Amino acid sequence: MQQTLCVIFMDTVQLNVERNQFYGLLQTLDNSDKMEIYKFLKKLLFRDRMENLLESLKTNELSMEDITEVVEEVRQERYDRGIQNT
Repeated sequence: MQQTLCVIFMDTVQLNVERNQFYGLLQTLDNSDKMEIYKFLKKLLFRDRMENLLESLKTNELSMEDITEVVEEVRQERYDRGIQNT
């Protein structure tokens, strides 16, 4: 079963085409038109891709207390080394 796409260009043209037809239309375009579409899609998808990336980087494994504890340990080690070097 072919999936039908509704494609709207510049808020003026609406096309109902099957996915394979749409891909075929894209293949008939010259490279400059393909680049224009590519740049448009890149801008359109950037926000979603960035949100997905940020979501994947989130972690609940570290708390501010954990971070503070490690920072204080490192500071103490550096302080102790500094005293020994004098």
